[in-house]
Amino acid sequence: MDISTSNMEPEPSKASLNLLHIHFVSSTDSPEFARLNWALTHSSIIGLDAEWKPVRAHQPTFPTVLLLQIACRLNSDESTQEHDKSIVFLVDLSEILLPSIYELLRDVFVSPDILKLGFRFKQDLVYLSSTFRSQGCDSGFDRVEPFLDIATIYSHLYQKQTRRKTKGTKSLSFICEELLGISLSKELQCSDWSVRPLTEDQRTYAAIDALCLIEIFDFFQQRVVKEGALGNLSEVSSSSLNLGLKQILREPTSSTIILSTRFCEAVEMVRATATIIEYPQRVDGIGEVGVSFRKSMDYMVLQIVREYGDKIVLTESDGKPKTSKRKGKRKSSTTGFKCKEQRVYDTDEWHWQGPAPWDVLVGGDGSPKFLCDVMVEGLAKHLRCVGIDAAVPHSRKPESRELIDQAIKEKRVVLTRDAKLLRHEYLLRNQIYRVKSLLKNDQLIEVIESFELKICEDQLMSRCTKCNGRFIQKPLSMEEALEAAKGFQVIPDCLFDRNIHFWQCTDCNQLYWEGTQYHNAVQKFIDVCNI
Repeated sequence: MDISTSNMEPEPSKASLNLLHIHFVSSTDSPEFARLNWALTHSSIIGLDAEWKPVRAHQPTFPTVLLLQIACRLNSDESTQEHDKSIVFLVDLSEILLPSIYELLRDVFVSPDILKLGFRFKQDLVYLSSTFRSQGCDSGFDRVEPFLDIATIYSHLYQKQTRRKTKGTKSLSFICEELLGISLSKELQCSDWSVRPLTEDQRTYAAIDALCLIEIFDFFQQRVVKEGALGNLSEVSSSSLNLGLKQILREPTSSTIILSTRFCEAVEMVRATATIIEYPQRVDGIGEVGVSFRKSMDYMVLQIVREYGDKIVLTESDGKPKTSKRKGKRKSSTTGFKCKEQRVYDTDEWHWQGPAPWDVLVGGDGSPKFLCDVMVEGLAKHLRCVGIDAAVPHSRKPESRELIDQAIKEKRVVLTRDAKLLRHEYLLRNQIYRVKSLLKNDQLIEVIESFELKICEDQLMSRCTKCNGRFIQKPLSMEEALEAAKGFQVIPDCLFDRNIHFWQCTDCNQLYWEGTQYHNAVQKFIDVCNI
């Protein structure tokens, strides 16, 4: 049966994030480093992110940061075209001499001229500080300001729209999809960032992770201006955005002070009044290139900083790795069980040992069924595309016990990349498999080969990628589809004059049709599965 779909999961859209300029910085003598210096002096907004190789659970040290991503939003007068506004720098901390860039980063982190954006960046800052201290930069980093957390931005938008607070912190991938309509894949987050050279996919992933922070801020700024949350900013003329010396002199409380002060001091007073931020002493030259932060933020960004801005300040306790309270308490009543648990939890070589719970020999119906945890949700959609029953947990962040109960009740095999779940293998009785591959296509092939699944072309696109449901057996006509879509789904006008059939999910009622996306997806999975 030929099934069509209009809602295939989109790959991350690089073009939609204006991702045009990526510079890899591995030396202070390189043109890329000179470009980084220039960009920092001509940007008032930057996005920050970091990548590191994870350490073992009970290792009493912080991970070493291997890559620092800095996305720069150039000031409007520095970019000749719209697509030139953003540049991303990938600073290779495993190659560059850390003391040579320490002062540059330190001053960027505290510069009042630059708004720093991040997503739960405190942990990154702790690891960065530890990494630099280990290379002779004794004081490390202790603060970032002004700072705006993307999670805080989303919380404000969500609360304003629903008039209630968000429950828990949403992931960056979730926020990107919600606000930008972009599917942000996090598959490469756990890849080995210590291996050089980095792959093209790793570089792109790292760059997008930093650049999307600026895109989300742009969305937030536009919403704030549109709704007038900071006053009627939309009516502020461009000539009034910079207060200027003449305007300050009109104020009776300040004119006498300024007139009795030397001109250079007066300029600083005007600038401080315009930004309403206390400026620390500046560093005019750093390294051979030299950095001087003299570009101030525009008026609207300043107002957002005043209203929603924050700062990250590390305390002495933040610089000390926290040891697990459970360490030393995991004891077993029998030596045999302890050895089994240790073997399952620590090994990287984990192979499936059947029979699977759906096997007819153990009372199953013969139909493969999987339960993909949050770490491999993308794999779940790929499995659905090739006709395999692949569910996801009932709750967004399930406890291990919930995951186990669902797998046992529905006779599914749990697919995960979380090694900690393997501790429960003895409870699942051959119902857990650790996926070793990082990319979704590779994960799909791994599962097909490990479980010896039979995939044929007739199976492709036979399940709803949204909810895992089956499609109705009989296709709908255009009239029937329009009736089914009322108040639920919009059918594009361009389909009205085409003689096509529609299919509907029996569970969530989502409509699908055979279009360009469908044909591309079918061909993709034919190639991936070597059908």
